[in-house]
Amino acid sequence: MATWQCIKQCGACCHLDPTDRPDLEDYLSPEELGLYLSMVGEDGWCVNFDHQTKECSIYASRPRFCRVEAETFQDMFGIEPEELNDFAIDCCRQQIECVYGDRSLEIIRFDQAVGF
Repeated sequence: MATWQCIKQCGACCHLDPTDRPDLEDYLSPEELGLYLSMVGEDGWCVNFDHQTKECSIYASRPRFCRVEAETFQDMFGIEPEELNDFAIDCCRQQIECVYGDRSLEIIRFDQAVGF
C-alpha cells in the first residue's frame, strides 16, 4: 500500500500561481487568501521558496494551507482522515507532474518514496 510522504528538494507545492488554482476562494478564508496571494512571487512561485536548495525558508512556521494534516484537509476540502493518504498522493502527483513533468526526477523520487 502506498503511503504519502513529502520528499525533500521537490517544492512542487510551492508553485502557487493562482491562475492554476481558480477555486482558492472555495477553501481558503479571506485572511488565508490574502496571505496566500501575498506569498506569490512574480514568477508564480512562493516568495519563501529557495530555488537553489528547493526548500521552504519558513517550513517550521508555514501557514496552515501549506500543511498536509488531517484536520486541515478535512476543514479545507472535506476530506475524511481515512481518505487523506490517497488524496494527498493524488494531489502531489498531479502537482509534481504539472510543475516538473511526468518523467521528472521529482515524480520518480516521489513514487519511490510513497511505494509506487
